[in-house]
Amino acid sequence: MKRKLAILFLAAALALSAAPPIPVIFDTDMGNDIDDALALAMLHSLESRGEIRLVAVTVTKDNPWAPRFVSAVNTFYGRAAIPIGMVKNGVTKEDGNYLRKSIDGGRYPFSNQTQDAVELLRQTLAAQPDGSVVVIQVGFSTNLARLLDSPGGRELIAKKVKLLSLMAGDFTNHGPEYNVKEDVPSAKKLVAGWPTPTVWSGFEIGQTIKFPARSISNDFAWSAKNPVVDGYKNYMKFPYDRETWDLTAVLAALRPDAGYFTLSQPGQVAVDDKGMTKFQAAANGRDRYLIVNDLQRARVLEALIWLATQPVH
Repeated sequence: MKRKLAILFLAAALALSAAPPIPVIFDTDMGNDIDDALALAMLHSLESRGEIRLVAVTVTKDNPWAPRFVSAVNTFYGRAAIPIGMVKNGVTKEDGNYLRKSIDGGRYPFSNQTQDAVELLRQTLAAQPDGSVVVIQVGFSTNLARLLDSPGGRELIAKKVKLLSLMAGDFTNHGPEYNVKEDVPSAKKLVAGWPTPTVWSGFEIGQTIKFPARSISNDFAWSAKNPVVDGYKNYMKFPYDRETWDLTAVLAALRPDAGYFTLSQPGQVAVDDKGMTKFQAAANGRDRYLIVNDLQRARVLEALIWLATQPVH
């Protein structure tokens, strides 16, 4: 029996390694919370493992230090060439607690080179195989809503995108979730017009799975310094355990068959004028949201820690 299980695990590993890496676009409000930085570290780990290619990062926080911090992280992980798109006339213009503080003064090299976010999204999608791209939105819907509004944008999305994974909404009716309520018009446009399957990681998912301070102290010890660690320690008084909102959206999108989460039945998400998200079941719906139980939470946290803290190769 053990031999059979070993053969099955080996076959699964070989199948995973044989699959072409998934092209991923990461759309983030980097700087408003530290989970964005940990999620970006996860993506670099998944690329090092051959599971994905991070083909672009687009930023929805309208502050110049947000793309600089993204660039610093990409550079630290050996991928300085990943293009970065920047929102125009977006929301949350303040520096936040960790962006400038973590990288200013030459502690980490970064580039000031950015493109318009919508132009970069269009260029990146056009260059990828049809039906191949996973888009992970962990901030506001500003960039993706504008992509929908751009000439032929909806058709381009339908042709190129395989899945949209969002950290957004709250499916326990506790209130409007931050990523939605900060740009309600864009969120409403997104839910009304996005043409591909969509998975929502609601506020209630990451709230119950917290990244431990001990992992920040111990599991990043392979490097004397790291912009993600510095960001974490600058964001709040350390030590603290932080919710894993954005990390769950990455894991659900890129390891969908691993049993980490349960998916709701298909349906349609709607956003009201206050930013509340409502889900209506429908057999032909494109939307699903994540559900997690206690056993899954333990497995999810283990996976998040391993992926976020993997050493640079």
